[in-house]
Amino acid sequence: MNEPVSGNNSQSDIFEFSNLYSQRFYFSASKLNEIKSLDKPESQQAMYDALKKYVKNFGIENFAKSIPLVWKLAQLSEKYGSKGEAISLYKLVLKHHQQGIDIKQLYQKYNEVETNKKENYVPLDYYYQLVDYRKEIDTLRPPHSVLVNMGEGINSNKEDYGPTMGNVDYVLLFTSKRNPHQQRDYNEDLFYALKVDGVWSHTEEFKTINTNYNEGSACLSLDGKDLYFSRCNAPGSLGNCDIYSATLGKDSTWTDIKNLGKVINSSGWDSHPSLSHQGDTLFFASTRAGGFGEIDIYFSTKDRGGKWTAAKNAGPTINSLRSEVSPFFHHRYNVLYYSSNGQPLNFGGFDIYKSTISKGRWGEPKNIGPLVNGAGDEYYFTIDSKSHDLYYARSEESDKKNLDLFSFPVPMEAQPLATTQLRGSLIDQNGKPMGGIVSVIDLDSAVEVSPQYIQKDGTFGFNLINKRKYLLVIQGDDYFRIEEVFFLDGDKQIKRVAEPLAAKIAFRSLEFENGKSEILPTMHEDLFKIGNFLADHPGTKLIISGHTDSSGDEKLNLKLSQDRADAIKNYIVKEFKLSTERIIGTGYGSSLPIVLKEETEDHKQLNRRVEFEIVKE
Repeated sequence: MNEPVSGNNSQSDIFEFSNLYSQRFYFSASKLNEIKSLDKPESQQAMYDALKKYVKNFGIENFAKSIPLVWKLAQLSEKYGSKGEAISLYKLVLKHHQQGIDIKQLYQKYNEVETNKKENYVPLDYYYQLVDYRKEIDTLRPPHSVLVNMGEGINSNKEDYGPTMGNVDYVLLFTSKRNPHQQRDYNEDLFYALKVDGVWSHTEEFKTINTNYNEGSACLSLDGKDLYFSRCNAPGSLGNCDIYSATLGKDSTWTDIKNLGKVINSSGWDSHPSLSHQGDTLFFASTRAGGFGEIDIYFSTKDRGGKWTAAKNAGPTINSLRSEVSPFFHHRYNVLYYSSNGQPLNFGGFDIYKSTISKGRWGEPKNIGPLVNGAGDEYYFTIDSKSHDLYYARSEESDKKNLDLFSFPVPMEAQPLATTQLRGSLIDQNGKPMGGIVSVIDLDSAVEVSPQYIQKDGTFGFNLINKRKYLLVIQGDDYFRIEEVFFLDGDKQIKRVAEPLAAKIAFRSLEFENGKSEILPTMHEDLFKIGNFLADHPGTKLIISGHTDSSGDEKLNLKLSQDRADAIKNYIVKEFKLSTERIIGTGYGSSLPIVLKEETEDHKQLNRRVEFEIVKE
């Protein structure tokens, strides 16, 4: 892996910050005076160009002292910057603002341009309630992502946390406070577990690693021969926690245990090591002086001789004014996951984010969504190499102090390859945007996708894994459910027109054979529209009105129309497992014609109809 440089994957090169590692604070009085002189209506483009050049020279301290310049640049970028640049600049300001900025105005501007917002996501309890309404009729449903406690074979009656998937998917490293200590209430130690025949075995501790001091937060190299871990409050440490390494000996014991020294460690707290899959970059968290916030993500790369070089800050795109912890670099792809409480989109406390590095530049961190991130804190986590399961620590509500290890299916937002864009829009027949809920189901791998509300302008969007088959479902209160199966082959745009619900609905397909009341196959599509709507909206009722033309005996017509209404009712009740009380079917014979004087066959056809009225409670 090449040395990471802080950045963004948009077309703009502004996020390269060439002075980040060479100059703590960039200042030029002459250039600032020039920028100030350009702050006129007729020279805004020139001001944008000059300010952009100035900001690109920022050092780390500029983000604490000069962030109002980025705030001004963000506003200019809306008109003069490349696509996506303004929103990335607003996010940068939100991560690092301290003083000199009207926070209320900042959030207002940010909300004007940001489309991925917390309120876009459908509350999961409500969404799963909608899914449960249909559980009797749907065969293709999103799986309920649930945390599964890893059980007594892994967890203890003390805190268990800090999981890391080893060099293979059947080795799990973690930290536990289960061991007693003579002077303290606990001893923080390293343990591992092996998966045998799909089941995690009882745990073993790293006996040659664990001491009377605290050890934790370990990771293994790709070949499994090098172990990196944290040790706290040990003699000879540079800070209260340092990062150490150990080598696997021929007798399968860990030897050559050593402190990584000043190139990695500081006088502060250094922990949470994570290796890149090539083993040439070590990521970790640190409280050392000179960073962006309380805790920052740092990295060190190996030189040609295999020695670790001096640690560098991961930059202002990854880090914020607050805390970034527990980095995890994916086993196969160039994706960094970490926890933060300082990023703009946050569901509460520490959330897990992912950022992709491309051509030496970090992409804007993305929140991996509410299927994982909740109102509490999410950190200390790892993902297997197949991106199938995510492991992390959490506490039960009844015992918030005791952490256990849980397993969780990796949802779409957390998938490293979920980078292909699905964008869509929904309008009515007059071209006006419609609201509703959009959900996407991965039909190939049953990977769940967080459902979203359609935005005010009628648009929606998801990042999905390419070359897979999906089911798109759009639900709303004022139109029939829309379903579409599609294969994703590159970025895709979907535009749909909703079929609105009228006060009374009549379908041309509902033509019965003369004198008969059997449901025909040609009627199924339209009856499914009605049935789907009732299943999606359990608070609604359906009134079915059957009508005939004036031909024949009126008593027979009345019975025939009632039989037809009952046939439709029975079909919908059976197919959609609905309560019979929700549907009322009434036959009116020829008593309520549309055409009062039937002179042609077309007039009779208009009068031979079935009407539906949906009543919302």
